[in-house]
Amino acid sequence: MPPTTVPKPAPRERLLAAAETLFYDEGIHIGVDRLCAVAEVSKRSMYQHFGGKDDVIVEMLRARAGRLAAAWSSSEGRTPRARILAVFDSVREMSASPDFHGCPFVNVATELKDREHPANVAALGYKLELNRFFEDQARSGGAADPQALGVQLTMMFDGACAYSVVRGGTTDAALGAVETLLDAQGVTD
Repeated sequence: MPPTTVPKPAPRERLLAAAETLFYDEGIHIGVDRLCAVAEVSKRSMYQHFGGKDDVIVEMLRARAGRLAAAWSSSEGRTPRARILAVFDSVREMSASPDFHGCPFVNVATELKDREHPANVAALGYKLELNRFFEDQARSGGAADPQALGVQLTMMFDGACAYSVVRGGTTDAALGAVETLLDAQGVTD
């Protein structure tokens, strides 16, 4: 019996997968020719699925944000404090990889600089979603000021990611700082 072949993903999915890898590893300023070559699609096909490279960036960010948000919400049965700490544990785990290049949303915003660019708007949307997640968990955990804690935790997340890129991994200090913030706000298990 001949081996069964796995069908190749559709061009749109290949473009998004290639974009996620290339943009994260090398930055978003790579050319359309390279993106299409890695995705194994023609430029014509790319333009049939997306208006241009900017649209690919935005859609790639949205897809990644959706997967990350699903990962946060998959921590059913955990306390709000444990859900928050799980996010920071994941940063510690990811940052141990030599392929970790920080937060892809911050990376895009830093590269583009234009706050009105659609990809920056998508990156901001993710950061606001992360902030809401932290704020909701803080509120559920009885924080004295969930809104302030949500912002502080988002800043700690971005700082832990940046530290990890510069230093080649995170430290227990980031998790300790998050625990201190949670303790100060009264978020206990």
